[in-house]
Parts: sequence; structure tokens; C-alpha cells
Amino acid sequence: MWTEEMDVYNITTVTQFILIGLSDLPEVRYPLFVAFLIIYQITLLGNGVILLAIVTERKLQTPMYYLLANLSLLDIFCPSATVPNMLKNLLTKDHSISFVGCALQLYFLVALAGTEVFLLAVMAYDRYVAICFPLNYSLIMTKVRCVQLLFGTWAAGFLNSFVHTMSTFSLSFCKSNSVNQYYCDIPPVMALSCSSTYVAEMLVLVLGGIFGVGAFLITLISYIYIVSTILKIRSAEGKRKAFSTCASHLLVVFLFYGTTIFTYIRPTSSQHSPGRDRLISMLYGVITPMLNPIIYSLRNTEVKGALRKVLHLRICLQKE
Repeated sequence: MWTEEMDVYNITTVTQFILIGLSDLPEVRYPLFVAFLIIYQITLLGNGVILLAIVTERKLQTPMYYLLANLSLLDIFCPSATVPNMLKNLLTKDHSISFVGCALQLYFLVALAGTEVFLLAVMAYDRYVAICFPLNYSLIMTKVRCVQLLFGTWAAGFLNSFVHTMSTFSLSFCKSNSVNQYYCDIPPVMALSCSSTYVAEMLVLVLGGIFGVGAFLITLISYIYIVSTILKIRSAEGKRKAFSTCASHLLVVFLFYGTTIFTYIRPTSSQHSPGRDRLISMLYGVITPMLNPIIYSLRNTEVKGALRKVLHLRICLQKE
């Protein structure tokens, strides 16, 4: 929807955006609706069960599992910022989203994704302390410090997103209102601006470099020390036990950064339509939060034990 401003410049401004999504691939709309609905429900169920297990099982109420609980929360919130609207767009011909709705979607999406980057770095630091300084772990990673680190990750993620959202939506939009994505994100929204995007782009590069690269380096350096420490362990059983404590997190890190690189850094394929490229991005965006609880439940014996107790309790309650 467009409105004319009666000023000296007579600039046309955007009051709503159109999310292109898969409008150029109408033949796959209904199969994708079913697929994404199932994936979304599995994501909510899987991460919800992980949260329930951590809350109900006293053995899991430690800093490591508090961090995992926050990862599960993020894996519930992040797809919830995009998937419900995407499902609506797959079923209806109305692909519009209001200006404020687009801004809010971008804000929460960037905030939650940024928080997950910081959280993965904190989780890597937690595993570094556990493996490299096992005798001092309880002294270093106290519950108070864990809460402080968690508060810092959420605050940094949401403050970082606030800066990007304000800089992006303070631009003038008078070219088109068609967002070349199935959700509002910084690059496709910024591409619609008819004013200079230099400051907004610099903020993305500078803040992304400081926070994003900084968090990645903390994760990388932590695992360099972890691997170095594990290799110094003489017994094969000792190496296996040490590696098993961080294997799940390492898989999640590879999955997160792999999908992020694939979505944002990969070159656009000349062999496929833009719609197919967006479809691939959609699949990667919704599958990762679904796989995280599966990875932890399959590879972590304590989580598996807690999940068995939760399922057993639920079965007993249903029989009564």
C-alpha cells in the first residue's frame, strides 16, 4: 500500500511490504505448508521437552544445562518470529506485512539470532572450563556467573538488534515494497531504500565484525584449547569421555555457522530461480532449530535419562 506525502519533494513512502517468499513457485505451496507445519511442531515439541526435562530433573540443574535451556528457548522463539507468518503466506494470496510488523519481525529475528551467536560462545567457554580446568569448574562457573553471562548474551543480542533496526527503518523507502525473502531481514529491506544506506551498511559491518567475529573467535579458541587438552589425555576411555561432554555442542556450532554461511555468504546460483534459492534458505532456517534438541537428546546420556523419566511420568499420569 502506498501513500503520497504532500511535501515539497512529493516522495512516495511505503506503509506496508510484500513478502515475495515462494510466490514464483506456486506449485509447491501446499506440500511446503504441510512440511513446514510438521517441522515447526516437531521444533516446539522437541525444545519444549528439553526445557521440561531440565526444569524437572534436579541432576540437570547445573550451568551447562541452564545454557542448554536458553538454547532451547531461542530455538522456540526464533522460528516463531517467521514460520507462522510464512505458513499464512503459503495458504493465502495476501503476502503483505505492515511497516511496523516488518520492523518488529526484523528486530526480534536479528535479536534472537544474535543472542544465539553469543550463547554458543558462552557454551564453548563453559566446555573449555569443564575440560581444561575440571577441578576448578564449580568455582569458575557458579550459578551467579552463569546468570550474569546469560543476561549479557540476551542484552547484547537485543541491543545490537535495536541499533540495526533503527538504522534500517530510518531509511527512505520509495522504490518498491517487495521484499525478496519470506521474512523481513536487513539485506532485502535495505535493498528497497532510495536514500543512502552507507551508515546502515557500516553499522552492519562494524558491529557484525566486533560482536559476530568476536563471538566466533571465542568459540574457535575455546575448542582449540579443548582439542589440545583432549589429545594430551593418555587413555582412550578418558579421551572418549572428555570428547562426549562437548560433542553435542560442537555439532550444534557447525550446524549453526554452516547454515548461516550458506544463507548469507553463498553466491546466488545461476542455475536455479530466485524462488528455489529462497526455498533452500527457508529449509535451512527451520531445520536447524528442529535438529538441536535431537542432537542433544541422542548424544547426551544425562539428557536421555531425564527424557525417559519425563516420558515415563507422562505415561503413568495418562494411565491414572
